[in-house]
Amino acid sequence: MQQLNGTSKDILAENIEKLKELFPEVFSEGKIDFKKLEEELGTFTCNDAERYNFTWAGKSEAKKIAQTPSTGTLRPCREESKKWDTTQNLYIEGDNLEVLKLLQKSYYKQVKMIYIDPPYNTGKDFVYKDNFHDNIKNYLEITGQVDSEGNKLSTNSDTNGRYHSDWLSMMYPRLKLARNLLKDDGVIFISIDDNEVANLRKVCDEIFGEDNFVAEISVASNSSKNNAKLFSISHEYMLCYAKSKICINEEWKVKKNNVDEYYSRAMQLVKRGLTEEEIHNELLELVKYPRFYDLDHYTFADENGIYQTDNPGGVSNGNMITEIYHPVTNKKCTKPNGGWRYKDEEIQRMLNEGLFSFGEDETGIPRPKRYLKDYMSQLPKSTMFFDSQSSTKWLKSNKIPFDFAKSIELIKHILSIFPNDVVLDFFSGSATTAHAVMQLNSEDEGNRKFIMVQLPETTDNKEYSTICEIGKERIRRAGEKIIAENCNKDLSNLDIGFKVLKLDSSNIKAWDSNFKNVEGSLLDAVENIKSDRSSEDLLYEILLKYGLDLTLPIEEKEMNDKKVFIIGYGALVACLDNDITIPTVEAIAKLKEHYQSEIMRVVFKDASFKDAVVKTNAYQILKQFGIDEVVSV
Repeated sequence: MQQLNGTSKDILAENIEKLKELFPEVFSEGKIDFKKLEEELGTFTCNDAERYNFTWAGKSEAKKIAQTPSTGTLRPCREESKKWDTTQNLYIEGDNLEVLKLLQKSYYKQVKMIYIDPPYNTGKDFVYKDNFHDNIKNYLEITGQVDSEGNKLSTNSDTNGRYHSDWLSMMYPRLKLARNLLKDDGVIFISIDDNEVANLRKVCDEIFGEDNFVAEISVASNSSKNNAKLFSISHEYMLCYAKSKICINEEWKVKKNNVDEYYSRAMQLVKRGLTEEEIHNELLELVKYPRFYDLDHYTFADENGIYQTDNPGGVSNGNMITEIYHPVTNKKCTKPNGGWRYKDEEIQRMLNEGLFSFGEDETGIPRPKRYLKDYMSQLPKSTMFFDSQSSTKWLKSNKIPFDFAKSIELIKHILSIFPNDVVLDFFSGSATTAHAVMQLNSEDEGNRKFIMVQLPETTDNKEYSTICEIGKERIRRAGEKIIAENCNKDLSNLDIGFKVLKLDSSNIKAWDSNFKNVEGSLLDAVENIKSDRSSEDLLYEILLKYGLDLTLPIEEKEMNDKKVFIIGYGALVACLDNDITIPTVEAIAKLKEHYQSEIMRVVFKDASFKDAVVKTNAYQILKQFGIDEVVSV
């Protein structure tokens, strides 16, 4: 019976193995000969001092931190969750560096979009102090807002000699780990201001690659910073990078402003059976529709919706070859002066799809139909205008204390590009991203799922002692308010729940080599699970180590008075009780036939079995039922 590995995904070891597959000749006695590697890559030796590179004090340490596996776990917290048994959303409390490491197996290449609003490094922001040697201990110190010597950790003062370096060292490993979680066609959006935008561009160029830079977006608010001495700054930035830009095949679209009112009104007119002229006159009452509505053109309607006719002509060297025949007279239609603006294959496609409007006979020039539905969206713009106070106003109206929350409309705008995917925010703050996901899902029937990660920083508020308490309460209230405001709409499939998981040290005891009390250490090691941990705590650590989705359905069954967890309809079965006997093992074995699972893994505690005989026989019994993977923790 094999032992379950107690660490998170070892990224460094996997990268070395991949390198061995590509360049086996650069390895000698298990070590990399970097001179040979350079030669294999066709790189000529150059003077390091003259080579362009971006570095800072502590960069090497930041790289080590990103590659060091975590020995922590995520403990479930049902009492603070909502709709625990059905939700696909996660709210994780903990240092995002450790959490990102723990998610490497379960969510590797599973996230379509990441949005983060990290500390802007204004000299007043909290900067995470990462400890390379013991990250879990470091996290526990941070959550107490003190370091190992009892000194308060709060701000990164601009008088600090490592002012930019500290911020970069904090961001680098987190972005490095976040990239692993993105799908090949995934993207990351990062909000930032003037203080670090230049450095952030350079870090992202290094981690994601310069070729995967998508855009630097100016986000303008309707308010300005009145304390500025030289310029009144009324905008921030949002950087966008792709995991692999060549993998993004579809054109991004976002909905235009006021489109719903216009389209709804237009379709109502069609259903009323009005004439084309009546439809045209009634639509004049509405605001002109950008790039669609023009007073010089009539607005028509057919079975495919509202449309206008377009100018088919091109320049003097246009396509004069294609002939279009009138569908009734079957004669050649008149061509526009200068020829068609479309190529032969495009004209043929439009004819096949009925996208030409014809006159009474061939003497009229056929005109392309331009449907309103095709102009309901547009490419995202590199300058965006949003009410920067929308979240803050919402929080204040609900008496939830939090200043400077990110705009709900801004997040909804970028979320609208991705209707059915996992969205991650590992600087979630007041949980604006979660709010935006639920709100937009209710509007466009999307199926987005969120993963929020937030360090439980303490606050001065008596009702909400940490930022996490604020975020969770916002999600609860926002979800209920969305349901209440849409009582006439079927939102039965809208997920307004979330599972709360909290970062902690492993449930499994580390070996304590206490030579003054060897007997006590040995006896303690017999039961290797910490006494204050539940079977559900241990179960979620097993899910992490196996790399299973943390929102998979979990069924509980009683078998011979022992609790058995069935995860993912039989993909994994865990019995973590004590004094397990042969009848319990046999009942578990029969689950494979019941669920007809092609592969079933079974996990027990190392000290679960009643005696050594049961433990030995358990493996053989399970093997007889076709279960080869039996693991102990």
